[in-house]
Amino acid sequence: MRWDNLTDGPRGPERAGALFGAASVVTRTFDTPEFRGITFHEVRARSVLNRVPGASRMPFEWTVNPYRGCSHACVYCFARKTHGYLDLDTGIGFDSQIVVKTNAPELLRRELASSRWAGAHIAMGTNVDCYQRAEGRYRLMPGIIEALLERANPFSILTKGTLILRDLPLLRRAAAVADVGISVSVGFTDTGLWRTVEPGTPSPAARLAAVRSLTDAGIECGVLMAPVIPFLGDSPAQLRATVRTVAESGATSVTPLVLHLRPGAREWFAAWLAAHHPHLVERYERMYAGGSYAPTWYQRQITRQVHELAAEFGIGPSRRGAARRIPVPERPAGSAPAEPVQLSLL
Repeated sequence: MRWDNLTDGPRGPERAGALFGAASVVTRTFDTPEFRGITFHEVRARSVLNRVPGASRMPFEWTVNPYRGCSHACVYCFARKTHGYLDLDTGIGFDSQIVVKTNAPELLRRELASSRWAGAHIAMGTNVDCYQRAEGRYRLMPGIIEALLERANPFSILTKGTLILRDLPLLRRAAAVADVGISVSVGFTDTGLWRTVEPGTPSPAARLAAVRSLTDAGIECGVLMAPVIPFLGDSPAQLRATVRTVAESGATSVTPLVLHLRPGAREWFAAWLAAHHPHLVERYERMYAGGSYAPTWYQRQITRQVHELAAEFGIGPSRRGAARRIPVPERPAGSAPAEPVQLSLL
């Protein structure tokens, strides 16, 4: 197991036989409807600031992820493979075995106070959602935001979780002293598709209501229209309905991202597709025959359609500055570049 890097407990032979090889892991289950079937592994991490690999095309260098694994259970989630690094299952295990870095706020406060820290932008929600259901019990994000607020450190949050509204007063205070960017992920408004592909998330309508609440409170919020799912959520009528509803929410921007299927997520999504839409299996095999990404022509087609609809419904760039462009994850060498992802960082 590779849990040593997550824990600050003792290491050595005395830990043999301990759960996951980490003596400081505490495993809990809660017999409440929202957590039934979910196991939480509480760890005291040694570090919470993660440096993005230099080869990445992301425009930020640092991330904070207080959780690993995600009860949102999105069948396409690219982060599934990371559960395998802990020798945990990347399918149902990713959805139900949640690692909680219980000391994340205090650890972040200490790391931000270091003389070596230069105040770089910190992105959250880039791996798993920091406002998944576990946050309702563990309440790590208020302490994390407070630590960033104390240092006037810029940050951004990408989420599908409406629980972000709990921290609205803190976010307003932080936005008064630092650049703060909030984006909510809503790839489609089809409720039937939502119930099967994102079963643990708040509904698209609830997420867009959260966008409205954020914007009404003076915090500009963009929508990452992700993922646009080929053959299931990409018809002209579906794209129009989604962009129209995003516009009605008051979002400052809408940016499409076509479904990509990296190893780990690809196998889990393929099993879901075979169970729910077997007639599409061959079409997906052809579309993703070149790797993790849909063909460039398809991505550009979707991007063009969404941008045209955004202009029609009056969705423009953030009023407080240009949106920061966040490229999609790395493509294999020699393949055509995919369309960039735009995430509003105010």
